[in-house]
Amino acid sequence: MSNNALTEPTRRRLTHRQADTVRRLTDAAVEELRERGFDGLTVRNVARRAGVAPATAYTYFSSKNHLVAEVFWRRLSALPPLRPAGDPVQAVSVLREIALLVADEPRLAAACTAALLGDDPDVQELRLRIGLTIRRRLRAALGPEADRKVLNALEMAYAGALVQAGMGHISYHETADRLAEVAELIVR
Repeated sequence: MSNNALTEPTRRRLTHRQADTVRRLTDAAVEELRERGFDGLTVRNVARRAGVAPATAYTYFSSKNHLVAEVFWRRLSALPPLRPAGDPVQAVSVLREIALLVADEPRLAAACTAALLGDDPDVQELRLRIGLTIRRRLRAALGPEADRKVLNALEMAYAGALVQAGMGHISYHETADRLAEVAELIVR
């Protein structure tokens, strides 16, 4: 994936100036979430914090779900690339790393869970990108000869772990620990 794709929301290709606007919006969204939580988040308030007109924000993001999903996508995309390893232990590390992407920011974590479950077409597109990226990272860790069933089980474990965390049953840090335990069982 090119660097351009990392700064490109689902709706359009961006110039350098537009990419900066999107970065300001996603940074402002994180700040708004820290202060107000997901229920208090509005695209209008994010736009104000980012110093852009609400219409400009809506040019890039169709909804607050789309904006928050973009925040998660950018964090996932910023992880360093993996080289194919064929190492099941690395697959455990991959899942742990992804589970911890938003663990230190509980309001952001809760918002990401809610946003990624949305049915907005732009969120659906990002959810697909996120899923494919997670699959690629797991496949790289497991190596080219990875058992499809092991890969599927790891993906299901990850999805289930995030649902548990999103429902508030366990913290995201505890999710990462439990997910690592489950992943170790799967890759044995």
